[in-house]
Amino acid sequence: MALQAEVIEFLIPSENNKTLFVWNLQPCLSDAEIYNCLCSTFSEFGLLYSLRVCENASQAEPGYYAVVKFFSAVDASRAQSATDGKTLFQHSPVKVRLCTKLNERGFHYRSYTLNSTKCQELANYYLGFNGWTKQIILLQNISGTEQLEDEEAKLLPSRNLKFLCVVEINFRNHAVHSRGVGVAEEDLENNKDPTEYIMKLRKVQKFAVQKAVSDAFQKVLLIILGNGKVAVEYRADNDESVDSLTIEELHGLIQVNDLSWTQTQQQREEEVLSDISFDVEQLKLLE
Repeated sequence: MALQAEVIEFLIPSENNKTLFVWNLQPCLSDAEIYNCLCSTFSEFGLLYSLRVCENASQAEPGYYAVVKFFSAVDASRAQSATDGKTLFQHSPVKVRLCTKLNERGFHYRSYTLNSTKCQELANYYLGFNGWTKQIILLQNISGTEQLEDEEAKLLPSRNLKFLCVVEINFRNHAVHSRGVGVAEEDLENNKDPTEYIMKLRKVQKFAVQKAVSDAFQKVLLIILGNGKVAVEYRADNDESVDSLTIEELHGLIQVNDLSWTQTQQQREEEVLSDISFDVEQLKLLE
């Protein structure tokens, strides 16, 4: 009998089956206390991407509802089954349902990339802290490499800092490695101020590394098997030009445009849930 497997990508989870709505949360605790209780409760079922606690609409009874996002649909389903109708940390039972609202109108929701911190958190959860390694292969200053049409501008000192970074993530236990490219840029208000230069130099280098780490993780998939084992697969549909270059070739790059890194850079955007609100009648539809 084949083991059921779940594929987890290093993307912000946007699927309905990974999102839970929790309501009938009583106002006996503060929103911060409810957040901590919910986080403790639902984290027992798997890694959470986000948890938000919101006050009920003004026309509804006093209280709160929450939106809980898991990375795994299997974990979300287990959490829903185990917590729906339970009192948890209050005297009255809470109601927990899988989301049916986000994609009900048939819109195609774009999947946003995870930032580097969330990527590493996800990798650590499933693979362990020793299950992968990170190496910076290239960190190169590419400030002023653009072609300027204004001849006078060419004579002026560069007023911005721009760095290119190439990072390699190695999953040694799975014989998989992936490289990511990150580019970060920061304007200099006063290019003659050494303090500003040093501070922004560190900032732009850090951002370039973070973007490269995130980009590298986008190229791999986590395969969670029914027996709890985890496999790592390389996404073959990605551009492998960076992954196929040797370290010497990367360090020898002069024309950075040859890397076509613009295709690998995806804007890191966080989801917006501020427009999701529910009144009593809407919540009854979920029952």
